[in-house]
Amino acid sequence: MSTAERPIVAIDWGTTSLRAALLDAQGRAVEQHSAPRGILHVAPGDFPAVFHDVTAPWANLPDPLYLLCGMVGSRQGWMEAPYCPCPAGFGEIARSLAWIEPDRIAIVPGLSCEQDGVPDVMRGEETQVFGACGLLGIDDGLFVLPGTHSKWVRVERGRITGFSTFMTGEAYSLLRRQSILARTLPEADSPFDEAAFLRGLSYARATANLLRSAFSVRTLALLSRVEAPALESYLSGLVLGEELRSAAPAAGGGPLVVIASKELQARYALSLRSMGLQCHSVGEEAAWCGLHAIAKAVQQQP
Repeated sequence: MSTAERPIVAIDWGTTSLRAALLDAQGRAVEQHSAPRGILHVAPGDFPAVFHDVTAPWANLPDPLYLLCGMVGSRQGWMEAPYCPCPAGFGEIARSLAWIEPDRIAIVPGLSCEQDGVPDVMRGEETQVFGACGLLGIDDGLFVLPGTHSKWVRVERGRITGFSTFMTGEAYSLLRRQSILARTLPEADSPFDEAAFLRGLSYARATANLLRSAFSVRTLALLSRVEAPALESYLSGLVLGEELRSAAPAAGGGPLVVIASKELQARYALSLRSMGLQCHSVGEEAAWCGLHAIAKAVQQQP
């Protein structure tokens, strides 16, 4: 049975959670579920058992192909899938799959690139980017994947040519919880304050230096210039503004696509509009579409 005719079960297996889905002929999820069983919550040697648990609903399918992406292919995962160097498209990805069981279970490799003599890597985001290209019908653009380590990915003629990583989410968390600013900010999370967020974005662009701008969270609070519940949104604006200040100019006039949850889609769209930039937005379905497209590329291999 060819890959195109075989049932495809897609698994997006990250650091803290995993998602699994049975895909239809168009790469859409017919059935899906998730579990808090990311690689950090799986003991060495237990990956096969977790895999069988999450794929149990489809155990009786005829000759399924299982494609996995994300941190499951890292050194801490089920099996290390060596990074595929950029530029890379479906052909390079398909040829670099790490097969756990030949012709049955495979892990999509992450990508690596070099910029200014320094390497960068990603796992899982490449699959979402390829999926977003398919969903939007584009072969070129700059793709933004917000998160703990945000990725800005350049696609040209259907191939990922390079990318940059920004430790935006992690920097925010460290400043929010473990810096002197934590004493100023309310302990509990506050509702999103758009005005404070935009103020943070604006100050980030004006100072062009997060090491300088971050301390303003404390001074604005000490001098009662910003109400305490708004400080969290202001800090978010500062950190995100630092990312956009460095990365957004690379968009030029081409398509800019944000791949994220609805909440992050809205926050990035608001931020980009404040800079005079527009974007398309794609959600979690991008991973399924990307894994489906990789499965098709596997079929086309000689």
